Amino acid sequence: MTQLETKTIMSTPYQRPVVEKGYANQTLHVELSRPEITIKPVTDKMKEVFVGGKGFDLWLLWQAVNGNTKWDDPENEICISAGPLGGTPGYPGAGKSIVTTISPTTGSVMDSNVGGYFGPYLKFCGFDGLEVQGKAAGGDMVLLIDGVEEKIELLEMKGLSDYSEEITETLTAYFGQGNPKSISVVSSGPGAKNTRIGILNFSWYDPKRKKARYKQAARGGVGTVFAHKGLKAIVARWDTVTMELNKPADPSLLKEVAREHSKEIVALDSKQNEMAIVGTAHLVDIMNEFDLLPTKNYQYGSHPEALNIGHEVFKRLFDPGFDGCWVGCTVSCAHCVREFIPLTGPYKGKKVFVDGPEYETLAGCGSNLGIFDPHTVLEMNFYCDTYGLDTISVGTGIAFVMECFERGLINASHTGGLDLSFGNRASALELVHQMAEGRGFGKIVGQGIRRMKETFSRDFGADTAVMKDIGMEAKGLEFSEYVTKESLAQQGGYGLALKGPQHDEAWLIFLDMVENLMPTFEQKAEALHWFPMFRTWFGLCGLCKLPWNDIVPEDNDQTEEPAKVMKHVNWYAQFFSAVTGRKVTGDDLIRMSEGVYNFQRIFNLRMGFGRREHDDIPYRAVGPVTVEEYESRRERYDSQLRDEHHVDIDGMSTEEKLKLLRKFREERYERLKDAVYSRRGWTKDGIPTVETVKRLGIDFPEVLEVLKNA
Repeated sequence: MTQLETKTIMSTPYQRPVVEKGYANQTLHVELSRPEITIKPVTDKMKEVFVGGKGFDLWLLWQAVNGNTKWDDPENEICISAGPLGGTPGYPGAGKSIVTTISPTTGSVMDSNVGGYFGPYLKFCGFDGLEVQGKAAGGDMVLLIDGVEEKIELLEMKGLSDYSEEITETLTAYFGQGNPKSISVVSSGPGAKNTRIGILNFSWYDPKRKKARYKQAARGGVGTVFAHKGLKAIVARWDTVTMELNKPADPSLLKEVAREHSKEIVALDSKQNEMAIVGTAHLVDIMNEFDLLPTKNYQYGSHPEALNIGHEVFKRLFDPGFDGCWVGCTVSCAHCVREFIPLTGPYKGKKVFVDGPEYETLAGCGSNLGIFDPHTVLEMNFYCDTYGLDTISVGTGIAFVMECFERGLINASHTGGLDLSFGNRASALELVHQMAEGRGFGKIVGQGIRRMKETFSRDFGADTAVMKDIGMEAKGLEFSEYVTKESLAQQGGYGLALKGPQHDEAWLIFLDMVENLMPTFEQKAEALHWFPMFRTWFGLCGLCKLPWNDIVPEDNDQTEEPAKVMKHVNWYAQFFSAVTGRKVTGDDLIRMSEGVYNFQRIFNLRMGFGRREHDDIPYRAVGPVTVEEYESRRERYDSQLRDEHHVDIDGMSTEEKLKLLRKFREERYERLKDAVYSRRGWTKDGIPTVETVKRLGIDFPEVLEVLKNA
């Protein structure tokens, strides 16, 4: 084990409360600058309005910052909460946490969900939420929350590696005291210090492989905020996990609904997506088949070599065995590759352990770069994790760079001699190393696409209009990995998402394009109300969304609303009632989420965002930008112009058809905004009305003040 020099900066004993009906009924505030620890009560009103998880995070962050707070200001916080259902063993997907902060990439509120054991352990240690504020004087600080010995310590630990993998291994052994399963570590790496797209790794211990593994809170630079505060890690220590720890209101109902949901997953997963064998890697094959797999910066939706990074390949590469990131989760989708040997970087020639890749990494760091070699994607996956870099922002960012390079917007003199043509595996990996080290052209790429566009225009003379169309970011956040040109529903799912284009708020691409469950404009607009609200509910409660609609009942397609998987919605209502004692229906879950969702929209407004103009998306997400894109699907687009828009296109050039199609599609997206805003109870400018906030019980004086000044 690494030799450590440990100095205690602060040590505070506390009395750990018993969790009641899913709540510890208090939160922990750690101020690093002084340093200082404060324990705050959780009120009944807070539970009623904000529920837990992301709701608690938003409420705590709202009170800590103001409309002028920047991501690197000391008052900005890292907030973490699991929610009242989080930490329930045996219920599929009940180990999630939500991390919330003011983002370095968007300048507004960012939330990122993550698996691993930290959130549940935090609650069992006695805290429904954690706020970390201020900035530590040193750069080697470790915060320990020890629920076994009932103490909170801030430690300066010199000798820790800069790499997240090694930090996690070292601290798991150091604090585990022979019981590594008792430890969960939150850490990042040098990429978080040197870019704006840093992640946080949340660990759990895998006893079969005798290895501390991790999941990522990856979006919007949450790890960058963490690193800026001088933190090396946060550690939670807890002992045995049982269903009784949450002290549910109705234990028998909880056991019954958990058993039913788990039993269904075990029976049906092997017949549907094989999540327990390949996880989300199965999506590569499906997206490629339906022309939805991002290829060469979202220009195209499929490729003949796509299956080289798909289901069957990773069925062979993944190490077999149980791979759940929480106790007793039967989805078991957290797969890994053992004894992988990188060809570049500090681990060159050494055997390493790779957690993943999942679909987003396969598409972002694979097909979107024109790379169809699984070993290159694995190497990028490994280094992004241990460097603390978001694979989505890395993949989407490099894809943008590669298209700029191939179109002559930038050249080798700008890239430090790197040939950044699509498919260049060596250059893509080199950029990852440069990003992590804050050097060369990678230093520019690590700032994200929004700032790259500014730099390329100002310093290299690149065409601003072209970059606006092909730079796949909105609100400052890079797009996740779906081609949305033919899916108006997913265009809205990306553009209207509160934090930026991340699929966890409204993953409608599958329902819209694969299953065709929302064919009309009206159905798409309605879906952009219901689905973001229900998906928000998972973040309030500490749950993973995959058990809801990735494995569905055998008769689901025969139900009245198959897209919603109402059998599971009703199970979740029972789950919530069983733990909290609040008797709810499926409709009540939507109502809970509406309050928090609208509060977050108003939070964005307070930060200078949250209006109609901020819901714009690059045209590449709406339709074909270039002649090559149009010609690649000419029959499709010609047919749409003739049959849907009733245009006589005989004799038109491709450029003329391209321009006309763009006009129709941009108008349709604006109509979608109007329809969704109206359904959500917002103004034409996308601002919640006073009537809406009163209906939802979030009409606090400070909320009304923001709306008054909007």
